[in-house]
Amino acid sequence: MSVTTNTIALDIRRLSRVIPRNRNIELALLAFAFGINAYELAQIQLSTIQIYNADILTYWLPITLGALAIHLVLRWRASEADALMLPAVVLLNGLGIAEIYRLDLARLANHSTDLFAGKQIVWSCVAMAAAIAVIVFVPTHLFLRRYVYISMFIGLALLISPMLPVIGKTINGAHLWLAIGSLTFQPGELAKIALTVFFAGYLVTRRDSLAVVGRRFLGVQLPRARELGPILAIWAISLLVLVGERDLGTSLLYFGLFLVMIYVATGRPIYVVVGLGLFLTSAVVAARLMTYVSGRVDAWLNPFDSAHYDAIGGSYQLVQGIFGLAHGSVLGSGLGGGVPQLVPLAESDFIIASLGEELGLVGMFAILAIYLLIIARGARIAFQHSDDFSKLLAIGLSFVIALQSFIVIGGVTRVVPLTGLTTPFLAAGGSSLLANWIIVGLLLRISNTSGTHVEVEE
Repeated sequence: MSVTTNTIALDIRRLSRVIPRNRNIELALLAFAFGINAYELAQIQLSTIQIYNADILTYWLPITLGALAIHLVLRWRASEADALMLPAVVLLNGLGIAEIYRLDLARLANHSTDLFAGKQIVWSCVAMAAAIAVIVFVPTHLFLRRYVYISMFIGLALLISPMLPVIGKTINGAHLWLAIGSLTFQPGELAKIALTVFFAGYLVTRRDSLAVVGRRFLGVQLPRARELGPILAIWAISLLVLVGERDLGTSLLYFGLFLVMIYVATGRPIYVVVGLGLFLTSAVVAARLMTYVSGRVDAWLNPFDSAHYDAIGGSYQLVQGIFGLAHGSVLGSGLGGGVPQLVPLAESDFIIASLGEELGLVGMFAILAIYLLIIARGARIAFQHSDDFSKLLAIGLSFVIALQSFIVIGGVTRVVPLTGLTTPFLAAGGSSLLANWIIVGLLLRISNTSGTHVEVEE
C-alpha cells in the first residue's frame, strides 16, 4: 500500500512538471477577459446604433488572437511566468478599444472622419508582437545587464530626439514627437524602458557606495557629496525635458522612477527627501518663470474661474471631464449611454473621464483594482528574486506603470495638475501601447525565473 501511494505521488509530481499549471490558470482567465471585451462591444453597439454587426469581430478578434499567441509562446518559452498579468492587461486593452470605438461611433454620427479605433487595433497587434519578440528573443532578463551603459545612451538619445530639427514635431504645444513622413512617434515612451534598465544596472554596481553615510546634519546622516551626483544628474535631465520639450509629465516620471529605484537599492530615505526637495524647488521656480507650467497649475487650482475656463489651453477640458465624471455618478450611464465626446481628446488624455462617465464610480474602482493587480504582481515578481538586478528591474518597470497611471488619473480627477501623459493600455496612442506591452513582456520574462537560482551575467 505504501509503495502504491509513493508511486502515485511520484506520478503526480512528474505530471505537474509536464502540465504548466500557471498557463492553464492564465487560459481560464483569458477566456473570461475575452468574454468581457466582447460584451463591452456588444453593449456599445446596442446602445448607440441599436443593432449588432460584424464590427464586433473587427475590434474583438485581433486582440483575442494576439493574446492567445502570447499565451502559446509563454507555454513554449516561459511556462512558469506569472499567470495573472496577461489577462489583466488584455482586459484593460480591450476596454480601451471598446471605449475608443464608442467615441468613433459618436463622431460618425456627427459626420466626422477623424477615427481612432482602427489605428488602436493595429497598434495593439504591433505591441503584442513586440511583447512576443521580447519573450522569444531575450533568453533571460539578466542578459540586459551586459548593455547597461548602452541602454543609458539609447535612453538619452530617445529622450532628447524630439528637440532635433527637421524630425522633431510639436503637437499641442509639446515637443514630444518624431515625424517621419506621415508617421508620428513619441520616443520618450521607449526611453523609459531603456533608462529603467540603466538605473537597475547602475544602482546594483554602486549600491554599496551610495549606502555609505557622510556627515551628520541636524540629526540626519547625509550621503557623501560625490554620491549625490546621480540624483543631480537625473534632476538636470528632467529639467532639460521640462524646459526643452515642455513636458511636465515625462519630467516627473523619470525623476520619480529614479528616486524610487535608488531608495529600493539603498534603503536610505534621505535620497527621497533630497530628491523631493529638488523637485519641489524646481516646480516652484518653473511655475513662476514658465507660462506652460504656471498655466497648468492655475487651471488645476481654479478650474471654474472664467479666465481659465475660456482661455485656449485653459481648464475647459478639465471641467468637461469633471462634469462627465459627475454625470456618471455611482453606477454610470452604461457603455454607449453617456456623452463623453463632449470632452476634448476623450479618446486619449481623458479616456478615464469617458470611462468614468459610462461605468461610474464602481467601474472606476474596478479599473483601479486591475491596475493595482498588475503593479502588485510586478512587485511580487521582484521580491521573489534573489539577485538585486532582477529586483530593481522588476520594481522599476512596475513603478513606471504605477506612476504613469497615478499622474494621468490624478490629473483627470484634479488630484494633481494635468501633465499630458497617456493612461497605460487604455488611451489611444501607439507609442504608449508599444512601450507598455514591451514592459509586460519583460515582466513575464523575469517572472519565469521567480523563486529559482539564476546566474548573474556580467
